[in-house]
Amino acid sequence: MTQTQYMEDVAQIMAIRARGSRPMALVRTYGCQQNVADGEKIKGQLEQMGFGFTEEEEEADFILFNTCAVREHAEDRVFGNVGALKNVKRRHPSLLVALCGCMMEQEHVAERIKKSFPYVNLVFGTHVIHKLPELLFRTLTDSRRVFERGDDSEDKQIVEGLPIHRDGTFRAWCTVMYGCDNFCSYCVVPYVRGRERSRSSQAILEEFTGLVRAGYKDITLLGQNVNSYGKHLQEDVNFAKLLRMLDEVEGNYRIRFMTSHPKDATRELIDTIAAGKHISHHLHLPFQSGNNRVLKEMNRGYTREKYLDLIRYAKEQIPDLSLTSDIIVGFPGETYEEFLDTVDLIRQVEFTSLYTFIYSPRVGTRAAKMEDPVPAEEKSKWFQELCAEQEKIAARRCASMIGTVQRVLVEEQNAKTGLLAGRTDGNIVVDFPGAPALIGTFADVNITEARNWILKGVLA
Repeated sequence: MTQTQYMEDVAQIMAIRARGSRPMALVRTYGCQQNVADGEKIKGQLEQMGFGFTEEEEEADFILFNTCAVREHAEDRVFGNVGALKNVKRRHPSLLVALCGCMMEQEHVAERIKKSFPYVNLVFGTHVIHKLPELLFRTLTDSRRVFERGDDSEDKQIVEGLPIHRDGTFRAWCTVMYGCDNFCSYCVVPYVRGRERSRSSQAILEEFTGLVRAGYKDITLLGQNVNSYGKHLQEDVNFAKLLRMLDEVEGNYRIRFMTSHPKDATRELIDTIAAGKHISHHLHLPFQSGNNRVLKEMNRGYTREKYLDLIRYAKEQIPDLSLTSDIIVGFPGETYEEFLDTVDLIRQVEFTSLYTFIYSPRVGTRAAKMEDPVPAEEKSKWFQELCAEQEKIAARRCASMIGTVQRVLVEEQNAKTGLLAGRTDGNIVVDFPGAPALIGTFADVNITEARNWILKGVLA
């Protein structure tokens, strides 16, 4: 049967099983923006199978956790929340429980689910999201639990045309590629997401144009490493060329993208951002460590000097560029002196903000087998030292924006203060008084005050 036929059959079965007037699904996504985008495709398929959506576990006929495997803390949260579903299932025996996403691509996790969580009905990986109707049909019609992780052929294919239930009305995701070929020594992404596969530029252009025409104002292009986009395509296109193509679409919108890998970031990319009409002057470029020995052990493929050279060029071409990055503190074997090279790098670059994490070992990666003599307490001190330094930098950068006028996409109204909140082109949060009717539109805001990562202002 086709997936469309499976959808129709599931809709009929669930209409009978539903405890209310229609079947209700709770979809909870953990982790990165790519997971969020996957969650919207899952919800799109569920919607076509007749499901409505709820955030209340007691109302749900189907609960799905879309999981993340990048850090141990994320996995622990999932296991804890799955464990809590045991009592919900006891109260509602007809409830279906499913787990999907990156964690489920790991064999040791799937085995733990089989042994420790017998009330989980369906487990599937990142490569078979498009088969959800079939997997759900099998779950409903077979007494056995369904575990599906895909095969080599599914690891390579890209399925276009999946229905999408977009959670936002003015911000949207547009995936341009899947997977990663870099095999950083600490990272499980190539193992759980597979190797790099790029969508055709025409498929991306069609989806992107549709988003602009539908009124989306902030569109983020997604990939594990967007800078390697196009490498395996037959057409002559790279990420800079793709950006220029999308930037030509007429409309009032802003383009963002993530994540960029420094080894593939080029001056052509910087020039494209600088010349763009709609491309955000915000570059998220994870450097992870400021020490060359550690970078080599991480298998990052660039040096501290190459990273700083690219940053210098970017600042010359885009003076108002907002830079953000990811940092791992306490990589196995890292010394305090090597850690200080990272602190020195953030002082030189002056990032707007950082996403900083203490190293978390991942099963199956090379780093998980490395000697790691520095105790967790010491790494925590390093972490606090780096965060304190970045707070000073962020405060200075935000203070330098006082008196400027920033174009802000208004996103919400604070229920307590009544202030509107939005983000600048550089992805900095701004609070300001204004009418709720502005939500979902661009507004020019005069910045009057700065508080570390948040700006305050008034409509210009």
